[in-house]
Amino acid sequence: MKKVFMIHGFNSCPNSSWLPWLMGELKTKDIYACSLSMPNPGTPIRLEWVNEIARHISLYPSDEIYLVGHSLGSAAILNYLQSESSKIIKGVVLVSGRCQKSNNPLTEGFYESFDFVKIKASAEQFAIIHGDNDETVSVENAYILRDHLGVEPLIIKDGGHLTGSQGWKKLPQCLEKLEEMMNMK
Repeated sequence: MKKVFMIHGFNSCPNSSWLPWLMGELKTKDIYACSLSMPNPGTPIRLEWVNEIARHISLYPSDEIYLVGHSLGSAAILNYLQSESSKIIKGVVLVSGRCQKSNNPLTEGFYESFDFVKIKASAEQFAIIHGDNDETVSVENAYILRDHLGVEPLIIKDGGHLTGSQGWKKLPQCLEKLEEMMNMK
């Protein structure tokens, strides 16, 4: 069975922005979707977030797992994929993901180093979605991820950080990427 786990960003929650919409859309296609409640979102600790992702994935050892991350959630996914506890993931969608050092001391531990060889070996497919005018995470990050992961980013004009406060209550581009990965399109 296909399962999608969504990881929210810094100081956020599972019901933020477009995550509830995406869960609803996937449910109509008989795909299990869950937006994880990450521990201490205002003072996140990398290992706690990686362990939370690993805990959920370990519950479904024979299912096809897909991961969707927004902002810090994208970095948490990258950290999971390079961890010793990682399993092979069918597909990963990174939305507004940072891969460079953060100016926020509360999140800098998420960006210490990425082993992109290990990360690429831990997932079959990747997609990158980013706003062209993101003031929180520079669009430059999407191109750095492209160079490391070998996939062209989908750049959304005037997308900003793709958050609910910027009007993003739906993100059909993310659904389309998941459907492509699941061979539903």
